[in-house]
Amino acid sequence: MFWCKTFSAKGQFVVAVCDRDLIGKEIGNELKITVKESFYRGELVDEKKALDFMKKSNICNMLGKDIVDLALKNKFITKENIIFIGDVPHAQFIQ
Repeated sequence: MFWCKTFSAKGQFVVAVCDRDLIGKEIGNELKITVKESFYRGELVDEKKALDFMKKSNICNMLGKDIVDLALKNKFITKENIIFIGDVPHAQFIQ
């Protein structure tokens, strides 16, 4: 399951989605971020719904092993699009 929040920004449909267990956690080593409820916590969704949101998005921000793996498997991103914040994968795409 994933937390998924949608935004409208300058006419674009923006999706922020993260693995369920990351909300509220501080991640990273040199670069540290806190996974904020205000950014990611919208609707709790399964893989199918997450993919639906990703397909409809103009911009998508993904944080966490499971959601990044799902995006990779469904060809939204390639391995070259993935960065790591500590040991947590992060990726974005624009379509």
